[in-house]
Amino acid sequence: MTPTRDEIFELYALPDRSTRRVRMNFIESADGAVTLDGSSGALGGDTDRAVMSVLRTMADVVMVGAGTVRAEGYGGVRMAGPDAAWRRERGLSEHPPLALVSHRLDIEPEHPFFAKAVVRPFVVTHEGVPERRRRALDEVADVLVHGAERVDLALTLAALATRGMTQVLCEGGPHLFGSLLEVGLVDELCVTIAPRIVGGDAGRIDQGAPEADRRLRLASSFVDDEGYVFLRYAVT
Repeated sequence: MTPTRDEIFELYALPDRSTRRVRMNFIESADGAVTLDGSSGALGGDTDRAVMSVLRTMADVVMVGAGTVRAEGYGGVRMAGPDAAWRRERGLSEHPPLALVSHRLDIEPEHPFFAKAVVRPFVVTHEGVPERRRRALDEVADVLVHGAERVDLALTLAALATRGMTQVLCEGGPHLFGSLLEVGLVDELCVTIAPRIVGGDAGRIDQGAPEADRRLRLASSFVDDEGYVFLRYAVT
């Protein structure tokens, strides 16, 4: 049975906000495809979108890779009235900022990610990126430079935490998930299984991490009226 909004909040409730936490949120088809026609959004349904909204409402910052920003057409993240009110009641800003992670920084200041931003976003990159690219984004974002030749995600999470952003929701893509897995920085995986078989050559939800037996503990699960399966795992 499809849960109500309040029930979704209970299913994904945070035990506390002081402990730093990285949540991944993904959708995939029954045969493991992470996209349909190049977009993960094409796999989703109403309940999946409701869960995404709840996870964003609970987050201090929403982290996303540059490839996903381009593929999914990210603009600003604007919370609806009840979700904005939920955040205000808990002393949070009405809308969580976005943090774009990019190893090449090949994104222009005019991109909708910046032009439609509801609050000033972050851009995370490394010292190997030409300084002119970093300076080009200074007017539209807070640019964080972490790492020498690739983004040091541990430094990024620590820097966000010093700004009071301990609850990080990461919406991908697969390469960013793989990078976080590789250095042991993922705490939760929230994954929706869409009742579809896609085939083709779509990738998995994580890419780039070396093979390892990373164990999970099921924290909650439910099935909605359309047959979507919602799983919340803790990384053990």
